[in-house]
Amino acid sequence: MTQREIPPAPRPLGAPRRRPEDADWLQWIAENRLRNCAPDSMLETMVAAGLDRPASERAIAAMEANPVFLAARRHQQLHRKLASVLANQQRIWELGRQYEQVEKRSGVSTPEFMERYVIGSRPLVLSDLARDWPALQRWSPADLRTRFGHLDVDIQAGREQNPRYEQDKLKHRQVARLGDFVDRVLAGGPTNDYYLTANNEVLRRPEFAPLLADIGTLPPFCDPDQLARSSSFWFGPAGSITPLHHDTLMLLHTQVVGRKRWRFISPLETPRLYNHDGVFSPIDLDRPDLDRFPDFRGVKVLEVVLEPGDTVFLPLGWWHQVTSLETSLSFSFSNLAFPNTYSYDNPSIQDW
Repeated sequence: MTQREIPPAPRPLGAPRRRPEDADWLQWIAENRLRNCAPDSMLETMVAAGLDRPASERAIAAMEANPVFLAARRHQQLHRKLASVLANQQRIWELGRQYEQVEKRSGVSTPEFMERYVIGSRPLVLSDLARDWPALQRWSPADLRTRFGHLDVDIQAGREQNPRYEQDKLKHRQVARLGDFVDRVLAGGPTNDYYLTANNEVLRRPEFAPLLADIGTLPPFCDPDQLARSSSFWFGPAGSITPLHHDTLMLLHTQVVGRKRWRFISPLETPRLYNHDGVFSPIDLDRPDLDRFPDFRGVKVLEVVLEPGDTVFLPLGWWHQVTSLETSLSFSFSNLAFPNTYSYDNPSIQDW
């Protein structure tokens, strides 16, 4: 499919006039031809950037015979074959009558959980996993303030000014007194500007051990001895968003206070999600830009709302975007009692 052109890099003030034969323009030509951008459109872009028309036309034409470009075309064929294999498997998955439904169930046995959801790679909401957890009766913003309000925590802040706030999370790190942050969340209304996310690591600190003591019985497919080092705590206002990404392991996420909307996309759809940077996709499921990301058209998105007491199982590699619908306290854990360490060869192309 034809893609929109990559914008050319801006020319710094005072820099010498660039030519089509310069390395940055040759790379731009190659990348856009690999995206099947039309040579005529590319030519007009180069002329608009101040390049000589005949020289630009020659550079575009010469690229088609460049041996490095021809090698890239060969690798592109291999990539397209792999993408077609995934696309065909995805079509088979979608034949299932319940493919677009995220099941909410109770009483799921360990053998069925393993076969249908872990090995079968299906998201699932377990409505009874946390039924005896003291956290469901105790946790609240007021409880956080009372028990832990004097302690400092790491939060993310200033997120709304940066569309890459999650990739750039270290730039948004701030230290806040938890009691002050509770007051900020309760007074601020819906926003995605600040959030106490999994990166705070509070559950590794002995002062927050009482939070772990509020976690009750775990299912047989979890290893309780690994809970303390494999769990995370989340707290934020309505409007908090975790952007579209995939994790590198499987996990469970229990909603304790408030509701969250989870949206899922199959890992087989990865070639259509423009995954150029780490584990992230630039697509916003609330406002997908189909002019910029045309391959996303037709991708099926699964959706479910977690109520307090619900636990979602995230299978390996499934893409997800999460939005807090209300002030939210959540607990996630990855201490599964089966292999849960996987590696991904993630791209690091941040200028596409």
